[in-house]
Amino acid sequence: MQSIHIANHHFDLRSPYAKWVGIAAALLALGFVIWSPSWRQALVAVIAIGVLLVVGYWLIRKSQVGYTFTATHFQQHLFRGGWVLRWNNISKIGICTFEQDGWHHPLPWIGIKLRRYSPYLDSICPRIASEILLSQRALLYLGARQKNQETQFEDMVLDAQQYKESATKSYSGLMAMLANRMKYQRQYYDYDVFISANDLDRSAEEFVGLARRYLAAAEPEKADQ
Repeated sequence: MQSIHIANHHFDLRSPYAKWVGIAAALLALGFVIWSPSWRQALVAVIAIGVLLVVGYWLIRKSQVGYTFTATHFQQHLFRGGWVLRWNNISKIGICTFEQDGWHHPLPWIGIKLRRYSPYLDSICPRIASEILLSQRALLYLGARQKNQETQFEDMVLDAQQYKESATKSYSGLMAMLANRMKYQRQYYDYDVFISANDLDRSAEEFVGLARRYLAAAEPEKADQ
């Protein structure tokens, strides 16, 4: 299938919107230079405008989340890194649900169930692992609550026991915490990796449908070994 890249929002410095913002900032800076009572005040104002523009651009870039779909891989791109999965390591993709009184309620999270943890853990840097652990605490608590295990939440959220995937493959420290978190999440939701619906450019249903088409078209795992 054709490779595509999507993002929750797009910001191009060459776009008309960015050009209009630049023109407005330049006119505002020129106005301060012309009408300020002293050159010091004008300089401070111009510097402040420049700082606001830089900070605004940085915040926009920081909030941008992208996804790449190829015939063999699925990637999430974050400001400080990301992760990559081969389709043949994905068992299923769906919308995460919360069970209450026998009813399943959809959550604003998309879940991915893996066949093996190690390819995912090996593709992710500690900084992103830490970000995932912090951002998904509420999801873990909700899962613990639906199983009446709230008292175990603190132990689970800080579980850094060594994680062994096989006799020759093990993880410790931050990566072990992430692997153990994935293990708990699978018990609650039957998924290991989660994507927030707030980080998408479309509905969760449309995103899942797109991902499932790529998953269905991918080569089976044995063909990759």
